[in-house]
Amino acid sequence: MSLENIHIVYLVAAICFILALKGLTSPKTARKGNALGAAGMLLAIGVTFASPKFHNQIYIVVAMAIGVVVGVPAARLVKMTAMPQMVAIFNGVGGGAAALVSLMEFILRPSPHGFAIYQLVEILIGVIVGCVSFSGSAIAFAKLQELMTGRPITYPGQQVLNGIIALGALGAAAAVIASPTTPVLAIVGGLALLFGIAFVLPIGGADVPVLISLLNSFTGLAVAASGFALNSVVLVVAGTLVGASGTLLTLMMSKAMGRSLPNILFSAFGSVVTATGSDASGEARPVRSSTPEDLAIMLAYARKVVIVPGYGLAVAQAQHTARELAEVLQEKGVEVFYAIHPVAGRMPGHMNVLLAEANVPYEELKEMDEANPEFATTDVALVVGANDVVNPAAHDSPGSPIYGMPILHVDDAQSVIFLKRSMRPGFAGIENELLYNPKTTLLFGDAKDSLTKLVAAVKAA
Repeated sequence: MSLENIHIVYLVAAICFILALKGLTSPKTARKGNALGAAGMLLAIGVTFASPKFHNQIYIVVAMAIGVVVGVPAARLVKMTAMPQMVAIFNGVGGGAAALVSLMEFILRPSPHGFAIYQLVEILIGVIVGCVSFSGSAIAFAKLQELMTGRPITYPGQQVLNGIIALGALGAAAAVIASPTTPVLAIVGGLALLFGIAFVLPIGGADVPVLISLLNSFTGLAVAASGFALNSVVLVVAGTLVGASGTLLTLMMSKAMGRSLPNILFSAFGSVVTATGSDASGEARPVRSSTPEDLAIMLAYARKVVIVPGYGLAVAQAQHTARELAEVLQEKGVEVFYAIHPVAGRMPGHMNVLLAEANVPYEELKEMDEANPEFATTDVALVVGANDVVNPAAHDSPGSPIYGMPILHVDDAQSVIFLKRSMRPGFAGIENELLYNPKTTLLFGDAKDSLTKLVAAVKAA
């Protein structure tokens, strides 16, 4: 195939990537967008094999086969609760691959001194950003998988040490530009790996989803840099799209949490602590709990019910049961919809994906800005495993670490049913005053088991 035709096909693939991102902006079109992106990537890979400059096809096919053997089962067997971990580790692998591509482009050049300065800068960006993404994503995976503590890991002089590591990496990079040698480039990569670890350690569990989005944008930048190093237009386009979309998503998530990105990255917020369930005097505070049968009557005779899903729904794999409850209520003439907070769960769109998997109609999913005005006319708000995203401290307590974070105004509903496994707080590690509100009734237990009992009781009501 001629070089001109190859570039035309690459252009078509790039258009597919752009349209895929457009499709991913809505749950209704996300499946088509994902398929379109995969088709564009398949097209780009296929035409690359047809390039006259393409060599070592056998080795590449073997490597791709290994990737398929590992990736397909991992993607198909992963639980929805573990999806953030999978995204983190796959993103890290992408960053590592981009770093290796840049490194090998440097090593395989007959004479490293033949590089122009801009080419060395491209390679260095690929190595540094790719290594940071790789090691940082590995630590994020370990935190989410609970292979290590989800609490922020801090120590005296941490920021100073991080600064020294970063300056060391930049100094080594300057040395590569001045006198290109492989050992010094290896030092750059090693310091970047170390910085990725040090950068992620002080970030707590609640902020890891934002971190993953940021690291995803890093991977995109690394891929774009390796594309420049390889003179590959399609890699430049794909990497730039990932980098730009990841950056925008990171900023949107920060805004949804009511905090700046520097505050998320450097404030060590998000530690996991256990609530005491007591007031300032140390005495236990009373909460109101009830049985599924009594709560079913409240639901069955309501006019409007809003279901607020959270991570507890994902842990219990209760999305199908939640949909069944909604359908039973709708059969009784109750208006039902789902209120979705943008950072509920452990990754962007986590709740949307869960409910889409359960075949919940897209029109029943309402984002925070659309759902909040509805709570004032809601008879019952059913909170399933959510905590921080409905905590009134976000707008009532100026001293709270989540103060200013936009939340779902569940406390505006006439009644609240709160499904919780225990009185433990969310990842912000603070009490939720909504639990002690006189209008709130708690139903303790596994979310799926509680919802199953509610379905049976509503049917009998």
